[in-house]
Amino acid sequence: MSSTLKNSLVFLLALIVGAFVNSAIIQWGPLLIPYPPGIDMQTPEGIKAAIPFLKPIHYLTPWLAHAIGTMVGALLVSLFSSTRHLFRSLIIGGVFLIAGIYMITLIPSPAWFIWLDLMLAYIPMAYLGWRLSGKPSHKKMP
Repeated sequence: MSSTLKNSLVFLLALIVGAFVNSAIIQWGPLLIPYPPGIDMQTPEGIKAAIPFLKPIHYLTPWLAHAIGTMVGALLVSLFSSTRHLFRSLIIGGVFLIAGIYMITLIPSPAWFIWLDLMLAYIPMAYLGWRLSGKPSHKKMP
């Protein structure tokens, strides 16, 4: 298999796994930090209606979902790509950042959460995923 094909497949798989991790945390997080009674967090309309009733602790689940999903995707791409591990990890972070920006246009959130999420959950976590892999930022070609 060519290096380009391998890196492309690894990148795609890392995005899918990172998105799956994100979704799983969003789905299962309320078991640890329950929402107030009567709140529907399954639809964008329900989330918009619930915002005034949420406390800061309720924002921990989405932040962790964004951060851990990004970190897992970056870690995977760094571990299994042939070259340019840091670059590919940061691109994963950029893709998740773009998705996060899109989501804040759909679902209103407090400004403090938007800034915290955009500044700390994507690019820094992609960098952390690369660091956890122990891979160099690039591989020297023979």
